[in-house]
Amino acid sequence: MAGLFAFEVFAAGNPVAGRDKSHTCIGCHGVPNMDNVYPTYKAPKIGGQSAAYIVSALKAYADGSRQHSTMRAQAESMTDEDMADIAAYLQSLAPGE
Repeated sequence: MAGLFAFEVFAAGNPVAGRDKSHTCIGCHGVPNMDNVYPTYKAPKIGGQSAAYIVSALKAYADGSRQHSTMRAQAESMTDEDMADIAAYLQSLAPGE
């Protein structure tokens, strides 16, 4: 059932709309060697990542079960449709973009 749900999330996402909604994401995750200020770590490249994983991570940041203050603030402002669109767009990119 979880696999079916993950497919439905991706199928519902619009990568064209996601491109327009992802500018803030790309501001950190699309910059080579980007360091996050606090806590300090490298912002991972998320291009090519599974849409289901991206949606899952965004939901976890939004509900606080995954900790990161900047990501929580970003995810809390997104609708389910925003998350699906952004995830569809990011999945469409080449890995590591």
